[in-house]
Order: sequence, then structure tokens, then C-alpha cells
Amino acid sequence: MSKKEHRLGVSEVNLVVRHLKIDSGGVGNIQEAIGEIDTLYGLDGVSFDEKSQVLNLAYDASRLCLDGIEDVLAKHHIGVGHDWWTQFKEDYYKFVDGNVKDNVSHEAWSCHQSPIPKKRR
Repeated sequence: MSKKEHRLGVSEVNLVVRHLKIDSGGVGNIQEAIGEIDTLYGLDGVSFDEKSQVLNLAYDASRLCLDGIEDVLAKHHIGVGHDWWTQFKEDYYKFVDGNVKDNVSHEAWSCHQSPIPKKRR
């Protein structure tokens, strides 16, 4: 286990890192959006690289999902890039986020459990 401390609501087991290219049209409002995203429960970190126009996110996928972050971006009139690679990564990220969220609530079972021994009379 690493020694890095995470924010409240972030479990290292469910921590994911995402990199999304932002559409260049709404970059003017990016700092306001980052400020709002930074307050979301389950977020570990957010940053924006102006040179490459990439939003970097680290969050607990059992508590937060990419759709919630994109809602905040849309509220500030910021969109995710429309190139095929960004769309492919976005779909993959959403798929993995869904799996993480599903696995948190899944109760494991096995049909190969040892039988309960019978009591001797």
C-alpha cells in the first residue's frame, strides 16, 4: 500500500486517472469549471495543461463518474474534444467507471465452498 494520503472519500483501490482533451472553444471558462470540479466528493485531483489542452483527473470511480464531471464542464460551456481518439478513451473510461461502481456493490460467492461437516451421532 502506498504512503500517499488521498482526499476524503477516495479509496486507493478504486482510484482512477483520466486524461481528456478539451474542445478549444470553451477554454476561457476552464478555471471556473476546475474550481467547481475540485469540490466534488470523491475527487483526488484535477489539473489542466493549457499547452496540450488536456484535463487531468484522479478520482474514486465508486463515488464519482466521468458523466458527473462532464455535467460540470457542460454547465460552463466546455466540451470534450471530438476527435476519434478522445471519443474512444471517453467511452472506455465510462465503461471502466461503470464496472468499478458495479463491483463495489457485488457480493462474491462461490459454488466451490467446502460443505458443512455433518455432526456425528
